[in-house]
Amino acid sequence: MVAQQKTHTAWRVLQGLTGIVLLVGLWWLLTVPFSAAGSMGQRFAPGPSLLTLASLLQGAEIWIHIAVSLQRVAIGLGLALLVGVPLGLLLGASAGANATLSPAFQFLRMVSPLSWMPIAVMAFGVGDRPVYFLLAFAAMWPIMLNTLAGVRQLDRRWLQLSQSLSATGWETLKGVIIPGILGHVLTGTRLAIGIVWIVLVPCEMLGVSAGLGYFILDTRDRLAYHELMATVVLIGLLGFLLDTLFRKLYEAWSQSR
Repeated sequence: MVAQQKTHTAWRVLQGLTGIVLLVGLWWLLTVPFSAAGSMGQRFAPGPSLLTLASLLQGAEIWIHIAVSLQRVAIGLGLALLVGVPLGLLLGASAGANATLSPAFQFLRMVSPLSWMPIAVMAFGVGDRPVYFLLAFAAMWPIMLNTLAGVRQLDRRWLQLSQSLSATGWETLKGVIIPGILGHVLTGTRLAIGIVWIVLVPCEMLGVSAGLGYFILDTRDRLAYHELMATVVLIGLLGFLLDTLFRKLYEAWSQSR
């Protein structure tokens, strides 16, 4: 049984790697017709510059930008969890609050986070704070909605048992509700990471001096298009690794139940 699971896992990894290789190859083939040198000596549509990416990763500068971007993602997700989970608990526990607040939240959810960029700059100034706000705003909705779904799917017999044992509200929250909705919160966080990672790059063009979004602007201004495309590959790779990390975390939690 264990050998079969290992074989299945290895086969899935091989299939995934094959898909990535095919994607990179297709990307390279599509850029060949546009790869003639332009008037400034730069290639019009460089392909996935893996050699350039390897060269970038050997330097310290790109790691600084990666660290700054990951720090912003962590802070944005942390803020989203601090807001989204309590809101999801409130909407799930109170039908009145759900009926009153859900239309407003659905309206706000449908507004692109990038639409708030000018307002965020006016409210928080230039720097990290508007980036944190925009990332948290983007990540809050999947976390809130999945928490709400988790509360609604709780087995009411657990709550009745908690009441029969005269558990306090905090004890019920800590011992029944939080464990019962944790899987939904992890799912919402994984969805939020995908959204945050997409929103991150344009947010890092708000006058900050470091981060992967800033580095893309810098490579564009320097006409270093091969570095730009290598950074695009790096962003996709990092996003894939983050998603995989949270997927494994969810699988580990599921197996521990």
